[in-house]
Amino acid sequence: MYNGGRAGLTFWSPNVNIFRDPRWGRGQETPGEDPAVSARYAAAYVRGLQQPYGSDGHHHNRLKLAACCKHFTAYDLDSWGGTDRFHFNAVVGAQDLEDTFNVPFRACVADGRAASVMCSYNQVNGVPTCADEAFLRGTIRGKWGLEGYIVSDCDSVDVFFRDQHYTRTTEDAVAATLRAGLDLDCGPFLALYTESAVARRKVSDADVDAALLNTVTVQMRLGMFDGDPASGPFGHLGPADVCTREHQDLALDAARQSVVLLKNQRGKHRNDVLPLRPAAHRVVAIVGPHADATVAMIGNYAGKPCRYTTPLQGVAGYVARAVHQAGCTDVACQGKNQPIAAAVDAARQADATVVVAGLDQKVEAEGLDRTSLLLPGRQAELISAVAKASKGPVILVLMSGGPIDIAFAQNDPRIDGILWVGYPGQAGGQAIAEVIFGHHNPGGKLPVTWYPQDYLQKVPMTNMAMRANQASGYPGRTYRFYTGPTIHPFGHGLSYTQFTHTLAQAPAQLTVRLSGGHAATTRNATRTRPARTVRVAHARCEGLTVPVHVDVRNVGDRDGAHAVLVYHAAPSSSTAAPGADAPARQLVAFEKVHVPAGGVARVEMGIDVCDRLSVADRNGVRWIPVGEHRLMIGELTHSVTLGVEQLGV
Repeated sequence: MYNGGRAGLTFWSPNVNIFRDPRWGRGQETPGEDPAVSARYAAAYVRGLQQPYGSDGHHHNRLKLAACCKHFTAYDLDSWGGTDRFHFNAVVGAQDLEDTFNVPFRACVADGRAASVMCSYNQVNGVPTCADEAFLRGTIRGKWGLEGYIVSDCDSVDVFFRDQHYTRTTEDAVAATLRAGLDLDCGPFLALYTESAVARRKVSDADVDAALLNTVTVQMRLGMFDGDPASGPFGHLGPADVCTREHQDLALDAARQSVVLLKNQRGKHRNDVLPLRPAAHRVVAIVGPHADATVAMIGNYAGKPCRYTTPLQGVAGYVARAVHQAGCTDVACQGKNQPIAAAVDAARQADATVVVAGLDQKVEAEGLDRTSLLLPGRQAELISAVAKASKGPVILVLMSGGPIDIAFAQNDPRIDGILWVGYPGQAGGQAIAEVIFGHHNPGGKLPVTWYPQDYLQKVPMTNMAMRANQASGYPGRTYRFYTGPTIHPFGHGLSYTQFTHTLAQAPAQLTVRLSGGHAATTRNATRTRPARTVRVAHARCEGLTVPVHVDVRNVGDRDGAHAVLVYHAAPSSSTAAPGADAPARQLVAFEKVHVPAGGVARVEMGIDVCDRLSVADRNGVRWIPVGEHRLMIGELTHSVTLGVEQLGV
């Protein structure tokens, strides 16, 4: 697209903010609520965009494209309850910054080597992120080692001057952001006011030169000063290469892998209802506001698809006849004149019914947070009416970026199967049909907790705390800290086959060695009582990993892919760092493996002790608890006891 004059070489992506609150309209852009998943996604995404050309290592500093991790930091409120992202001051503790909000950004820079980081609109603890020197110079460039530029979200500098009134003059705003470490302003503010800021000695030539150096260096790494792009390693590519069969197949495979099977009820013959059989279900009614979806399937921040395969088209490819009735005029599905009766009549005549419902960009979007987790308008009424009338199996397919309270459908015995497909992209309809009719065995897992509607009454979006507070009735956020009822838990996802786990290798004990001179820095250590925690900064972390090898057996009759999820629970609070409030459990490793029916596959993972088994205290300092750590893998629980080697000072 760049060679065709239709795009640049820098992309302000990925969005790696933690999906903290289920109402967030932009949660659909992110990899979910878990820091470990988000961190691995962030680094892989950046490497995929930026990978330098040449495999001989001579071009390791060159960039194919420049990625930008956004929006730094604690940014996950657009517009809710009278508060918007341009005026919001996110009050966040050092603990939550360390073990939740900043985790994926650190991975972007330290592991992915991102060329850019974007600061956000909001303030954090009273300071606009784009004017926070401790964040920009101290953390991103200093601690994490950014080799690239820091860019503002569009008009962020103008926002903190005019809307947040953070500085008295425009020149003071320029000085605040340049001295903090901002290199590039998305918007005209610096272009308009930097010259007068220099003239009034608010900033120096050196401040401007430093910002220019960081931005121009990235341009050079992209090859923008190397002459004719056609002579470069990607010069042969053009817009015609975008919609190749290989790329369209990849879009389909991504959609297939994203499908999460939430419910699959046992049928009359003690077999699961899904997958449907085309021979037995020759006439299928496909109803619901998304039954013939096109644009809705690609979500937000998307380019033009090569082509669409709608759910209706996908299902029609498997059956003798597909009968379509929308049931709702749109996703809002409001008012008396919704064509629910026509959808009910279609279901009554069909051998099976597929209802495609959910949300779209008019319900959840940038600048639009939700106020409810329920399906919009009369969608639930449509689904229940169709299920009551259908003479055959009823399959509910949900399109959305955020979680939905579908307790009514989950508990309705007349609704046999439920799929969540996110916003599945241009090939979404084909992927949906392949799963429903068994051409593909689903293996996706939920990246977010699905809460009941009443959860919202206990958690204002403006409360940034991750951890629960029993005294105030605050229940905490995400599966790591919330232990109340859910519609579906994080990591939930069924398959058409069954998998079992056997631990092939994992140590029962491991020793943490201290670096020289730090024997006395362990918490609560005495001559008669061993240390309870070790400060990560004082541990010899290199090579300190817990090897975990798991044999995954497919005991069903279908080939399938399975995500092996390894959760960690730290020793109890009595042996952890004071004020740590460790997560109830936390994902520390995961791998997806394909296992044929009746087969076994070994998955080998290494869990970094200092990174994954440590806990952050209220000051944001990481400690390794000494004692019994539990690793949970499916039905297995394995204990690893960490000891400490007290070296002489």
